[in-house]
Amino acid sequence: MPHPESDSQPSADSSAEQEQLTSLPFPPVTHSHILNCSYHNWHPRYRTLTPKSRAIPLTSSFVSYLRADGIVLPPEDVRPTDDDNNLDAYSDDSADEEPDPSTEWKEIHAQVKSTISEFGGNVTPKLNWSAPKDASWMSATNDLQCRTPTDIYLLLKSSDFVTHDLEYPYDGCVADSTDSSPSETNPPEVPYHLILRKYVNFNPSLEFRCFVRNRVLLCICQRDQNHFDFLFPMRDSLRSRIQAFFDEKLKNTFPDPNFVFDIYLPPPHQRVWLVDINPWAERTDPLLFGWLEILQMKDPIGIQEEDGAEEQFVRLSLNGNNPTILDLGVAGESESESESESEEDLDEESDDDNPFLPEFRLVKRDDPEAYAFTTPQYSASKLPKEVVEASMTGPGGMSEFLGKWQDILAKQTQESDSDSESGR
Repeated sequence: MPHPESDSQPSADSSAEQEQLTSLPFPPVTHSHILNCSYHNWHPRYRTLTPKSRAIPLTSSFVSYLRADGIVLPPEDVRPTDDDNNLDAYSDDSADEEPDPSTEWKEIHAQVKSTISEFGGNVTPKLNWSAPKDASWMSATNDLQCRTPTDIYLLLKSSDFVTHDLEYPYDGCVADSTDSSPSETNPPEVPYHLILRKYVNFNPSLEFRCFVRNRVLLCICQRDQNHFDFLFPMRDSLRSRIQAFFDEKLKNTFPDPNFVFDIYLPPPHQRVWLVDINPWAERTDPLLFGWLEILQMKDPIGIQEEDGAEEQFVRLSLNGNNPTILDLGVAGESESESESESEEDLDEESDDDNPFLPEFRLVKRDDPEAYAFTTPQYSASKLPKEVVEASMTGPGGMSEFLGKWQDILAKQTQESDSDSESGR
């Protein structure tokens, strides 16, 4: 039975509190921030830091082709043979063929073919922000490798990620305060580009996502959600390399103070490749973190306001090696209180490995993500699907499955031994 007071309308304060509980405390995402994270915008600035690629400006006719329902692909370029010519004379198939959509965008089609040839015959595609990873199952290689223009068009037209780029690029955004016509109903037009990157067989264990707020590198994590044991001894050196790359190349050059960037560190891990830059927005996958967790992280340097009081942080160096954060206290406290609290904070934080450094999160051996089979799901074990599914269910899970599998193998060995003995 409802409470008698429940018939009254909720107050504005309670509604605001409810909205705050159900939404993440992101700062407003502006149109300009989304455009700054578009590949065609940031790539010219960081060209020397990225894998080899080309950005092809798209015409309205090609964008309309991507948006159209159904998948109609241009015909493959196949050199005719004498037999083909003889067959064409007696065939009516040409009358039933669908029209070639590339006749509306011949220049783009030609650029795509020439870029594939320039990059050795193998490329990976993406649009301004997204690669069609969700459509990789449409590819014969089950990845984003494309050897022909039709391979590219098939992936782009089959991808929900690409559709989002085309239909909802400014979803949840607000107008910039500097816009001459600050109307969310008339956001700036997106200059769409097709990005073709020379195919490189990246080792997924060496791809990382990095989160930046207020031009501070807050945290880092794996992009591939599988456990890689060899990464743990390398964590400190990789973190130092990533931090140096950010400080030297991105910190003061990217237009926005908040963004997310993806990198690749090929062996021997001395060079960092910039793979992508993503919006500081809920649409970007936080992977091994949660967005609420990231948004609530404190800056290692700077001034934060909590309940109207200013809290300051500076770096100190202990024994000349591991810097740490010293809390200088809240404004208005006595000097002795600040010193005593600072000493306590120093004692507590001196136990941490590198408190001033961004958190570097890897998938541990016992994490659920380590057994998610997120890479081609059954390629690593080469076992039938039913066997893999059985290993991930039941009371004992993986350990029970492995025990039963070993029992089966041992029983088969015993039977083969007994058969050989009886045949003597």
